[in-house]
Amino acid sequence: MLTHVKSAQTWLKTKGSLPLQLKFVIEGEEEVGSGSLVTFLEKEQKRLACDLVVVSDTSQFGPGQPAITYGLRGIAYYEVQLTGPKQDLHSGTFGGSIMNPANALAKMLASLIDEDGRIQVPGFYDDVVPLTDKEREQFAALPFDEGRFMTQLGVKALSGEKSYSTLERRWARPTFDINGIWGGYQGEGAKTVIPCRASAKFSFRLVPKQDPAKLTDALREMLASVCPPGITMNLIDHHGAPGFLVPLDSPYIDAAAKAIERGFGHAPVFIREGGSIPIVTNFSKSLDADVLLLGWGLNDDNTHSPNEKFSLADFHRGIKASTRLWHELGRIEVPTK
Repeated sequence: MLTHVKSAQTWLKTKGSLPLQLKFVIEGEEEVGSGSLVTFLEKEQKRLACDLVVVSDTSQFGPGQPAITYGLRGIAYYEVQLTGPKQDLHSGTFGGSIMNPANALAKMLASLIDEDGRIQVPGFYDDVVPLTDKEREQFAALPFDEGRFMTQLGVKALSGEKSYSTLERRWARPTFDINGIWGGYQGEGAKTVIPCRASAKFSFRLVPKQDPAKLTDALREMLASVCPPGITMNLIDHHGAPGFLVPLDSPYIDAAAKAIERGFGHAPVFIREGGSIPIVTNFSKSLDADVLLLGWGLNDDNTHSPNEKFSLADFHRGIKASTRLWHELGRIEVPTK
């Protein structure tokens, strides 16, 4: 955010004015769905009217290799709560006579994905737009080292949907992940109980055209069908957002590429992002505006982890790129909507 603020400051100090009108929208609720901002956009459409929204919540492809992100995955996030007996029970005395909620939870979650990484919710892939041959060739041409990637993450093997590369799985294919799971005794030592409750939080990353609401209906029906007798299920839909794609033939993309090359000294590559920025779709729809996703971070910035960081060198390069961006965008003749 500050790279854009400092670039505007640079224009005002050196030229006295900006080559176009800028409106800054800054919020801090992205990790909880940006509820206040969604309401703000709906109420202030006239005040925020614009031709283009620039969002810098994405990353470079790698050190020294800037990127323009042209696609985001969406998200659908849920919590499932299973209840069995009225209290925890002795597994020796009662085991084998009632359904264990933790056993049921493990089986139900496992039913959502097969051994090839294919999600089993009925109709899940109906609206998935396949990658084009050109996109697959472009991803394959990027200097991606799987061995280095595994070392960076501290894993000894990679996995995911069969017949797709690691970058394709990360950026452009839908996924299912359990984000948290709990139930029963978790203290030191042993305690042989059948827990009365078991719960999990899980999410799907969606690709453009997939509808989170449609998924919720199909998911609820599937989980209800595999929930065993003696178990009560409650499915909570926490939040969802569709994926997003930016047309690569946009004049804004061309302007951004020139600005980034000027700021970073290298032409950018075009990538997708596996994460989600739900507010991007709201900006596009509420303001009827195009979107540019220009980020200066790196994959080893420890996002969402301890010791999260941001490179000062890239901060300065980002300011330079942003400063040039306003010049390049100001030269574009925007058609009347």
